[in-house]
Amino acid sequence: MIKHSSSGQSASALRSLYPKIEPFNHFYIPVGDGHELYVEECGRVDGIPAVFVHGGPGAGCETYHRQLFDPDRYRIILFDQRGAGRSRPYANLEENNTQALVQDMELIRRHLNIERWLVFGGSWGSTLGLAYAEVYPEHVSALVLRGIFLGREKEIEWLYQKGASFIYPDYWQDYLAPVPESERHEMVNAYYGQLTSEDKTTRERAAQAWATWEGRTATLMGRQEVVDHFGDLSVAVSLARIECHYFMNNNFLTDNQLIREVDRIRHIPAVIIQGRYDMVCPMESAWELHEAWPEAEFKVIADAGHAASEAGISTALIEATDRFAKLIAAKG
Repeated sequence: MIKHSSSGQSASALRSLYPKIEPFNHFYIPVGDGHELYVEECGRVDGIPAVFVHGGPGAGCETYHRQLFDPDRYRIILFDQRGAGRSRPYANLEENNTQALVQDMELIRRHLNIERWLVFGGSWGSTLGLAYAEVYPEHVSALVLRGIFLGREKEIEWLYQKGASFIYPDYWQDYLAPVPESERHEMVNAYYGQLTSEDKTTRERAAQAWATWEGRTATLMGRQEVVDHFGDLSVAVSLARIECHYFMNNNFLTDNQLIREVDRIRHIPAVIIQGRYDMVCPMESAWELHEAWPEAEFKVIADAGHAASEAGISTALIEATDRFAKLIAAKG
């Protein structure tokens, strides 16, 4: 099923975020390999369990992520992945891989004594959400996926080597700046060298250039607050280092793995939400996932880019969590 929508159709049709809330519980959980993850719970103690899977990898959770769920109906679990946000050690790359993150999610689920939870993920969060669901489908009640990234080489090349550069040639120059001309034929590799440099200034300069490029391409119309968030060193360093580490390792996935294994989750209620003009994760990947998984609702936001905070996308996400709350409650 394909649905098309536009945030410009009617202001009354747009959904506001739910009110700001604070966690009723937060803690650190050791997951092995020297990593401790920050976890928080919001909403109803006895609500429908839902886990928010943030992007990047390395971006960490933001407070508005809590507001994409009805706090009167959901028990909302947010966690910062290895090396990201408030998890420790910060920006660490050791034993940081997709398989470890999948097992971390499962460890959190068991620790919280949750049988099944709704998995909500956007961008890299859609990658990890899919990877988790394909390993543990019996523990997933529904999937909300946004800005699809399947972790493939062509998707990485589009944003970091050649593709989005044609749309944003002015911003591209700032992304190129830290890299010597002789190394620009392999930008991810060149950035990796700088992001893992022993020199702090080199690491931070590269991180800000990498993350600012992402922030500038994340929204259709451009929003300075998004750029500023990405460019903040507390976000940029973990985002750039961890993303680049994953990209250097093919996201720790085999070729087209998430599409090949989608049969494991085709029975799970799901919605795929995609901005038509997503320059970070172009719509082709969402379309390929839709073709492989026609049972999932596919919703195209006609006047949006990549970010979950764009009006049309956030509206579609809230509509999805509202609808699944009713569906899951009805199933008992």
